Amino acid sequence: MYQSLIDGLAGKNIKSLARCISLVENEAVGYEQLLEQLPVSNHTRVVGITGPPGAGKSTLVNALITDLLEQQKSVAIIAVDPSSPFNFGALLGDRIRMSQHFNHPQVFIRSMASRGALGGLSPKIIEVSDLIKAAGFDYLFIETVGVGQSEVEIAGVADTTIVVVVPEAGDEIQTMKAGLMEIADIFIVNKADRDNADIFVKNLRLLAHSKHHGDWEIPVIKSIATRQEGMHDIIDAIASHHKAISHQQQRHIQLLAERAWQLIQHRRMKHIVKQELQQEIQQLLQKKTFNLYRYISTKSQA
Repeated sequence: MYQSLIDGLAGKNIKSLARCISLVENEAVGYEQLLEQLPVSNHTRVVGITGPPGAGKSTLVNALITDLLEQQKSVAIIAVDPSSPFNFGALLGDRIRMSQHFNHPQVFIRSMASRGALGGLSPKIIEVSDLIKAAGFDYLFIETVGVGQSEVEIAGVADTTIVVVVPEAGDEIQTMKAGLMEIADIFIVNKADRDNADIFVKNLRLLAHSKHHGDWEIPVIKSIATRQEGMHDIIDAIASHHKAISHQQQRHIQLLAERAWQLIQHRRMKHIVKQELQQEIQQLLQKKTFNLYRYISTKSQA
């Protein structure tokens, strides 16, 4: 049914890729069969970019694209934007800061709405990632909305997770232990020309050293994305991490299990629509006997 689109993916046809993503996002008839026919591809390096709002994630990704294009690499970007609570669309849309790369033949940029997902990702992020991998891009960057410590879903999607922070986050460094600190494979201190940057980097390196993952010691890299500084070091760190984990079969199994768990969860929640929940609750509240937990129990058994 979708063989022509799959053939288009194999040829890195951007129109075919965009069409496939739309079919999956909209859950068009037969989209599951499209996904089931995807070829296995391990060529693409999937890199998650996360961190608190204002850290300069979009600017950093833009700078990385520029550097990778100079190396003749192909790059795809999924920018997960915060959703409007009213219409569940992406608020930031086309990502103006990446506009200089929109028409480049080696770049594919797609904005996706998080649609209220607490982990900062879109419900269809895994499927869309696999479509992009099937298209054979060298790199896939997933930039999340930056909602803080709940944003750990990215670790189950990306091969390498980059946490971007700024020197002003020095007072928050202890709180990272419970959240972002646990998922970081690489730390980037962006806007490193600001005051106290060196002290912050030193303290973060001490903390990262105590949290290393197996044989991988988490690097802390300084960058000034607006000046294109630090990009080579970041790309080298991504390559080093990819090499370090390539032989770790158990990590690969854990990642696949995490993705499977998320996909199963989404499918089981498929019949739950927030707008319908709002309407039902509004009606039940009029009876003055509404109990949230009885309501949840009823919905769970449906």
